[in-house]
Amino acid sequence: MPDRADWFVHDDGTGRMIASIGSNLAVSAAAIAVLMFSTWLLSLALRDASIVDIIWGAGFVVVAWSTFVAADGGPRELLVALMVTAWGLRLSAYLWWRNHGKGEDYRYVAMRKHFGAKFPIVSLFTVFGLQGVLMWIVSLPVQVSSASRTDIDLFLVLGAALWIVGLGFESVGDAQLAQFKANPANAGTVMDRGLWRFTRHPNYFGDFCVWWGIYVTALGTPWGWATIMGPIAMSTLLIRVSGKGLLEKTIGRRRAGYDKYIATTSGFFPRPPKRVA
Repeated sequence: MPDRADWFVHDDGTGRMIASIGSNLAVSAAAIAVLMFSTWLLSLALRDASIVDIIWGAGFVVVAWSTFVAADGGPRELLVALMVTAWGLRLSAYLWWRNHGKGEDYRYVAMRKHFGAKFPIVSLFTVFGLQGVLMWIVSLPVQVSSASRTDIDLFLVLGAALWIVGLGFESVGDAQLAQFKANPANAGTVMDRGLWRFTRHPNYFGDFCVWWGIYVTALGTPWGWATIMGPIAMSTLLIRVSGKGLLEKTIGRRRAGYDKYIATTSGFFPRPPKRVA
């Protein structure tokens, strides 16, 4: 185990002392705090807390590049930063395109109504602060591995392959859903075509693969294995909390035929649809 000093700076082999794991954890925490506090201030001006959802993906991009710069990353760390950037910017751009001009999300409208004048300060901690903490936890594989300066290896290749599968699933799934919703004839009906035939949530499954892929890339670096809480946290959010779990609480009342869709289609991991009598 490295001594305490090694957690903050280490020699990269050329005599240069560069940021290490502890420094990266601190840098990313500071970057997230500044980003989320600034987003909270903007939400007060716009009276729209929904912008936190758009910032979610972009926040990981901030983490990736702040730790890359702090650790003076090499080719391996650059590739991981680019992977995070492609995922994060795609997600933020898609959510902005889908949500802009539609007003505040119903979840935050309900919170605003419930807390009244206290909502601004409550939202700072329960919305923006909480998402900042989750962002820091989920991105642990990026923070820790970016301090390694290790060579490209099989873990990086396997992780990148899983990341490609994930990004493909969520990108294609989102595009198929957007095209489906653009047709007025599909209003109120269930999207069960394309990737949506094989899983009810190809976008969430894609996110799942992306972050497990990034974790796999970290396994080739010192202490990368210890960041498993990152993908576990993201998986819990996607399956149990704000992703699949939240959506399926109400969608059955809004989409005719959703019960049949549940009976025939996997809830998360893709598989051929079942046949029912």
